[in-house]
Amino acid sequence: MFSSGSVGRHAAVVSILLLSCVSSGAQAQSVHPFAGMSGVWSGKGTISLESGAREAIRCRATYAVREDGNALQQTLRCASDSYKIELTSNVVASGNKLSGTWSESTRNVSGDVQGTVAGARFQVVVSAGTFSADLALTTKGNSQSVVIRSEGSEFKGANITLTRT
Repeated sequence: MFSSGSVGRHAAVVSILLLSCVSSGAQAQSVHPFAGMSGVWSGKGTISLESGAREAIRCRATYAVREDGNALQQTLRCASDSYKIELTSNVVASGNKLSGTWSESTRNVSGDVQGTVAGARFQVVVSAGTFSADLALTTKGNSQSVVIRSEGSEFKGANITLTRT
């Protein structure tokens, strides 16, 4: 069984890339937020822990977008010096609402994704059991900036930059 801190840290890193799935759509029509997202994205950044420690993280994601641009399937791998993540997720857009699920195979953790799209700004809440994190994402061209904040767990936040490769 995983501690809430372990699940919290893991869910937060997972949410980083889930949000990046959603984010590229900001450049597309809001009616089809995932249009143009297919492909491989990679990047790096830092995560912050309750102890004050910071760790570098590297991530690579592959996105498959449904033909109508309203659904996305993601495969993600991330690694730091102390752990790795292997994630799959599915996110669907309906108007300005986003919803979906994710699962992480190395720790057998899964949860929900809920959010909204307003113009080029994405606001998402990712949850897994008692853990939840707020995410904000900004996309400029082929670069994405992801900011995540969480309370009440070992994981406190992350700042990640992803680039389409």
